[in-house]
Amino acid sequence: MKIIKRNCEEVDYDKNKIYEAIMKAMTKGSGIVRRNIANEIADEITDIANSVDDLSVHTIEAMVFDKLCEKGEIQTARAYEGYRSVREFQREVKNSTDDTVMELLLGKSEYWNEENSNKNAMLVTTQRDYMAGILSKDISQRFLLPPDVIQADNEGIIHFHDEDYFAQRTLYNCCLINLEDMLQNGAVISEVMIEKPHSFATACNIATQIIAQVASSQYGGQTISLTHLAPFVEVSRQKIRKEVVAELDGIPVSAQRINEIVESRVKKEINRGVQTIQYQVVTLMTTNGQAPFLSVFMYLNEAKDEQTKKDLALIIEEVLKQRIEGVKNPDGVWVTPAFPKLLYVLENDNTYEGSKYYYLTELAAKCTAKRLVPDYISEKKMLEYKIDSNGNGNCYGCMGCRSFLTPYVDKDGNPKYYGRFNQGVVTINLVDVALSSGGDMDLFWELMEQRTELCHKALQLRHQRLEGTPSDVAPILWQNGAISRLQKGEKIDDLLHNGYSTISLGYAGLYECVKYMTGHSHTDNSIGEEFGLQVMQKLNDKCKEWKEAEHIDYSLYGTPIESTTYKFAKCLKRRFGEIEGITDKNYITNSYHVPVFEEINAFDKLALEAKFQKLSPGGAISYVEVPNLTHNIPIVIQIIQFIYENIMYAELNTKSDYCSVCGYDGEIKIVTDERTGKLIWECPKCGNHDQNKMSVARRTCGYIGSQFWNQGRTQEIKERVLHIDDKDLDENSVSFYAYGSHECT
Repeated sequence: MKIIKRNCEEVDYDKNKIYEAIMKAMTKGSGIVRRNIANEIADEITDIANSVDDLSVHTIEAMVFDKLCEKGEIQTARAYEGYRSVREFQREVKNSTDDTVMELLLGKSEYWNEENSNKNAMLVTTQRDYMAGILSKDISQRFLLPPDVIQADNEGIIHFHDEDYFAQRTLYNCCLINLEDMLQNGAVISEVMIEKPHSFATACNIATQIIAQVASSQYGGQTISLTHLAPFVEVSRQKIRKEVVAELDGIPVSAQRINEIVESRVKKEINRGVQTIQYQVVTLMTTNGQAPFLSVFMYLNEAKDEQTKKDLALIIEEVLKQRIEGVKNPDGVWVTPAFPKLLYVLENDNTYEGSKYYYLTELAAKCTAKRLVPDYISEKKMLEYKIDSNGNGNCYGCMGCRSFLTPYVDKDGNPKYYGRFNQGVVTINLVDVALSSGGDMDLFWELMEQRTELCHKALQLRHQRLEGTPSDVAPILWQNGAISRLQKGEKIDDLLHNGYSTISLGYAGLYECVKYMTGHSHTDNSIGEEFGLQVMQKLNDKCKEWKEAEHIDYSLYGTPIESTTYKFAKCLKRRFGEIEGITDKNYITNSYHVPVFEEINAFDKLALEAKFQKLSPGGAISYVEVPNLTHNIPIVIQIIQFIYENIMYAELNTKSDYCSVCGYDGEIKIVTDERTGKLIWECPKCGNHDQNKMSVARRTCGYIGSQFWNQGRTQEIKERVLHIDDKDLDENSVSFYAYGSHECT
């Protein structure tokens, strides 16, 4: 006699398996073992099995459950049902998780090879992180997340970010490291006390150790400020002065000459320290299987006194010079590193020619043209937008690539940003809301209400996952100053409420949403723009509503969706088919951005997106796509000055490539492979297609990517249009663009 297993395989019937399963259930159920009943049920089911041709395992299990109930073995029946569930779970784990892990390890999965443009899935360190993530996601979906959230995520209706880190309740998203506290007051790293450094170079070395530890204790980006390193330049200066005076003892040397020698050595010290940060960051491998997602904040007005400001300027200058040079690849060629990301603040005394630190902005412009960074934060606009409870404007860095904290004043009435963090992100797919409404405006707003509340539910899960976390799980964060100085055993709960940390409602696909609902782009200065701003305001209103009810700082966030853009696009095609201009691509548009294929000049784009960026207080970044401008820095300067006057945070995207086969250092092109129909990278000089033999740096989501991308993001990169021509602009164009019409001349 044969029975049919779940995999459709036929095997011999075995009565003993039924008997053994019932005995196990009796042991775990009532605890009373009745072998006679187990034998009776096994015999009765065997009689039935002998009278039919085909019998499945599922049917037999159902019969066992029913027979136990008939014989009054209710507790045993419940235990048996639980046993069945566990077995089902184990089978599903083997069928899903095991297969996924094997795809990763064998290197055969397109998804894993292209999941993150800064991770190399061939490396054992990255694979180990991915394997942990696969298990975490599996646990999250089976035990931690409710079915409606799981289904909505799987269908691309929402995106529950970083599900592969959710199983560990202690992990948050991104932060501003309180480097000042850790350097000035000492810190413990890996159970070793690190005291206040006695030189700038030592401070930089300690900073990189802190960066690595923090990166291994969270899953998102982190930011340090160079202002926190600047005081140690003076520490080195005084130390060097003593050394010089001792060396020249008895030699007649003027005070001026001594100062010159001292400052020369100070600059060498700064060079060594900055080089430590540059090379340590790009060569570090954290437990996340990648270099730390680090941003470096450069803000002159953050310095507390004039001497520190001058020293900060020296550090910024050295950082920019070293980044312009780049780092050497395995062929010994200078190329563009992905990290750290540089954040340069435009201020009154560095933005325009004639200002004291304008030379730094000129250097920054050269660096941007060659190496894609720094990105630019306008102090002028940020002071307008980030008003704290004291009524004062604030300027501070983003956490990583784009996530911004909300203004916060501590119990002493002082604004505080360093040592704060973001709890996590859940993103709403605005395109799906629009398509699900079928264009019915009333239904659209009803669906917006439902979908945002689903995101709210998912965000509460993220918050609740962190609640109750003891500080002991990550001492570098919670006990030793990176975030806080809590006691051992103390819970982090106070840091989750009342504005200390944020939690983000993300959004994606505003352009496609507006286009479908109105027939217009949100760049039309009319119907489309108005509707787009209404959508943004609705999302902000929801965040405000939740914040007031729960005292948790919900904040609206322009999601970068590096790999999710492809996932969302595929889900939309599957659910709604191919709709021209909406779902006919392998990507959807990031956050509020103008779509990459829409012709618009740089100044119009920045001016338009400034309106939407203002309504994205939890974070967003705008960009303009430019050609190679290394030979035309005045154009870069004019764009930078326009950013200062008009938008809080923006970047310039260019290309920085190199072919190892032929030495070509122009733009590596994206072409269609005639054999597979897929998009591939090709050197236009020698035709090289091997990604292992080329260096390609592209800005994809705020950060620079260098490990290539999935097909959706690759198509998006290919279709980007330039927002400015490579030509000279007249000397009056800065004020023209900033204060008048935004048409290109």
